[in-house]
Amino acid sequence: MILFNETVSIENAVAADWLQWMQVTHIPEVMATTYFTKFQLAKVMEDEDTGGTTYAVQYYARHMQDLLEYHQNHDQEMQGKMQARYAGQYAAFRTVLEVIGD
Repeated sequence: MILFNETVSIENAVAADWLQWMQVTHIPEVMATTYFTKFQLAKVMEDEDTGGTTYAVQYYARHMQDLLEYHQNHDQEMQGKMQARYAGQYAAFRTVLEVIGD
C-alpha cells in the first residue's frame, strides 16, 4: 500500500475555514477520483509558534500506479483549487511512503 502524505501549515487567521473546506469539499473531491481507498486527517501537535496551524492529510492508494495516475489526471486541478482559495496563506510539502505493515 502507498501512503501519500501532504503536510500543510495554514495561517491561523484562515485555519478554521481551511479545515472545514478540507473536510467538506477538498478531501471528498480527492476521494471521488477513486484512486485512494481511505484517508486520514491529523493535526500536528507542536509547541512551536509559527503563526499557523499544521495538518497532515494522508491518502492511501493500493499501488504506486494509482498514485501516479492521480498525479497525472487530477493533481494539478486539486492543487489549483487550494492555491486559488488560500494563496499566500499556507506552505505545504508532500511525501510518498510505502506502508510496510499495519
